[in-house]
Amino acid sequence: MKNPNSTDKTLSESQTSSAKNTAEADKLRKASHQHIDDVYDMLDSSKEGISEETAKSRISTYGLNEVDYDRAPAWYTQLIKSFINPFILILVAIVVISFAIDVWFAAPGEKDWKTVIVVSAMIIISSSLGFFQEYRSNRAAEKLKGMVTTTAAVLRKGKKREEILMSQIVPGDIVYLAAGDMIPADCRVVESIDLFIGESMLTGESLPVEKMALPVINSENKPPIELNNLCFMGTNVISGSAKVIVIATGSNTYFGSIGKSIVGESPETSFDIGIKKVSVLLIRFMLVMVPIVFLINGLVKGDWIEALLFSIAVAVGLTPEMLPVIVTATLAKGALSMSKHRVIVKRLNAIQNLGAMDLLCTDKTGTLTLDKIVLSQHLNVMGLEDYEVLKWAYLNSFHQTGLVNLMDKAVLDHVEIHDYLKVEEDFKKIDEIPFDFLRRRMSVILKQKNGKHLMITKGAVEEMLDLCTHSFDPGEDRKLHIEEDEVVVLDDEMRKNVLETTSALNAKGLRVLVLAIREFDGNHPLTYNVEDEKNMILTGFIGFLDPAKPSAKPSIEALHKLNV
Repeated sequence: MKNPNSTDKTLSESQTSSAKNTAEADKLRKASHQHIDDVYDMLDSSKEGISEETAKSRISTYGLNEVDYDRAPAWYTQLIKSFINPFILILVAIVVISFAIDVWFAAPGEKDWKTVIVVSAMIIISSSLGFFQEYRSNRAAEKLKGMVTTTAAVLRKGKKREEILMSQIVPGDIVYLAAGDMIPADCRVVESIDLFIGESMLTGESLPVEKMALPVINSENKPPIELNNLCFMGTNVISGSAKVIVIATGSNTYFGSIGKSIVGESPETSFDIGIKKVSVLLIRFMLVMVPIVFLINGLVKGDWIEALLFSIAVAVGLTPEMLPVIVTATLAKGALSMSKHRVIVKRLNAIQNLGAMDLLCTDKTGTLTLDKIVLSQHLNVMGLEDYEVLKWAYLNSFHQTGLVNLMDKAVLDHVEIHDYLKVEEDFKKIDEIPFDFLRRRMSVILKQKNGKHLMITKGAVEEMLDLCTHSFDPGEDRKLHIEEDEVVVLDDEMRKNVLETTSALNAKGLRVLVLAIREFDGNHPLTYNVEDEKNMILTGFIGFLDPAKPSAKPSIEALHKLNV
């Protein structure tokens, strides 16, 4: 029966933790909504940051900027726990009884230490094997963590910008970010230049997210992770630079709240449960057999002392003394074998638990996939592969000067068409309309050899369809030839086909962008803007995919063979 006080305590701790997480989320929303001067006031900070004395005081208040994780217990705690095992306790009981009968109460010339010594040796060998293996593994894991030190560029009052350990960062600190940096805490953006953050470790999304310094309207109705002026601990800067102010650190961060929820006493493994069941079964069997043997032997022979000794011998015989040693030695051998594959086993029982697995839940991005975007398909309006679409996509990505994101890099990997197109000789860039998250598209304007201006626009499907009034008709060969194919009105049927093609590509896991073009006379003013992005000709789609790792398929097939 469960202890009601323990249940109430757990429930109370859960409610307290939930209330704290809600308060931190509200704090992030408030910081997102406010003007930056109000954020300074809220955190009792300034443009120059906080002083060293304030930082020390806040470390005392908030603690170090570290996320909770399961730390290895002290060696003596591990040693004691290695003896707390149902089988071991049964063997200890046998040692005590054997000592009492064979040594303590035995006649001076009849003392027998054999059972006591042998069973004690089994206990020591089994527990020591498990202790030394887990102790070494925990020390190795801690050393690996100690080898990694991360710093951040912090500005504090009265001092120049300097690199300090992330663990020393506190709320109110001013931090400078650059490409490649890890976000040291939950922060509000103060200033940014083309700042794009990779949040795949929090959201699983491969594509970076743009962050800006402007306050977010209606932030109270959105989850903190969707607010585009907040950066979160554990994510990283893909490109650009920024100045940010720290809102929350350590376990109070968005990432820290996730870590806090999984830290604590590990649940019993199936191996632990199995050992307990076998131990309980043995104990029950002994509790039944020993009294029966004792009574029968006593009644038949009439010597009750001899009957007691015989019944205890039966109890000892029923106990598999070698089992703990065999199990521990086998698991230790498994841990040694896995160490040759660069795997640290911190808990021996986890090996059997892993072997008993019948369902594996795994992350996709970066685990099953390469966490790298590749251009998978380039289709015309008929949904067929078309090289002409790839040409326009390449021209757009090559000539843009804004952020070259992962999708642009995927397009530019097709270097084979660079010289063929004469990208720099035949197409001179004269203007650009950068990407933004309201329009969800970007355009480049190129001057062609014939003197006309060509606008090439790529963007999200819905937004691009609203701009397009016409489309190329690929003709009977269903392939595009811009000089030959007729431009037709983009009717409802074609729009429906575009949306169906997009849905089919999305169902295959592809991210889809639409390409469209528009020609202008050579005397058009060189002041292009979003108003010129209209009456465009739809050309086709480009589909991007985060491909599976080469090891993913054989790994999954191997798991299937093991009935996982």
